Amino acid sequence: MHWQGANSFRTSHYPYSEEMMRLCDAEGIVVIDETTAVGINASFGGGANFSGQGVSTYDPVNGIKTQEHHKDIIRDLIARDKNHACVVMWSIANEPDSTSEGAYEHFKPLFDLAHELDPQSRPCTLVDVQSGKPVDQDVASKLSDVIRLNRYYGWYTMGNELDCASQAFAAELEEWGKLGKPVMMTEYGADTVIGLHDTSSNPSLYTEEYQVKYYKENNAVLDAHDFVCGEQVWNFADFITVPGLLRVQGNKKGLFTRDRKPKLAAHYFRQRWHEVPDFKDGK
Repeated sequence: MHWQGANSFRTSHYPYSEEMMRLCDAEGIVVIDETTAVGINASFGGGANFSGQGVSTYDPVNGIKTQEHHKDIIRDLIARDKNHACVVMWSIANEPDSTSEGAYEHFKPLFDLAHELDPQSRPCTLVDVQSGKPVDQDVASKLSDVIRLNRYYGWYTMGNELDCASQAFAAELEEWGKLGKPVMMTEYGADTVIGLHDTSSNPSLYTEEYQVKYYKENNAVLDAHDFVCGEQVWNFADFITVPGLLRVQGNKKGLFTRDRKPKLAAHYFRQRWHEVPDFKDGK
């Protein structure tokens, strides 16, 4: 991370070890501390099914029943990590169903609890999933102090159509910007097999050249909006997953391989991040 000029990460999707938190204190790495609440979203894969009927995430009878335990997790996380200098924000959940009926009632008490428990009153947020629904229907717009987006324009949607993807991304970002809150990216990326190359001006998916082009197009959109306060790529390094058509021996979105060999995109971000000014003396 120091070699790249990176200075922050999110503990996706669970708290990291105490040794890691102490290391980040010592090394000056800024951490967004996240709970284990990943997958609170019955709309994934077409939605939950109960006796042949679709069930919404927060259905009072057959929906999730995790709110009370979620409170326990928040209590434990803040009690353990509240005194770490590296922690700057609490992430309440990753990619929950934040647009369905009942979402506000589910998350409002969780945000209130986190604010109440932290003596430093750090910002609280959730990681927003790409739902395609209007911003004003998303509880993130009402509850999050910082808007954090997981977006894959140019990969899961409009793959290999980066011009169209950039336009769609910019249009959505404009809507978030109207809230007057800081916005940051917490996931964006494209699966890339190291050593797979393409010399064309429109490189094919999975090549190292496409990963670089993907990031350049997305970063151009981010750089054009002054309310964007940060970017965290997905992911630092390749990691193993269950097999699937979109998984080439795991998730290959890393800037580095599993054994930490840099891809072309790692060098691209090294240049980008080392060119960021220090902003000393308020300048």
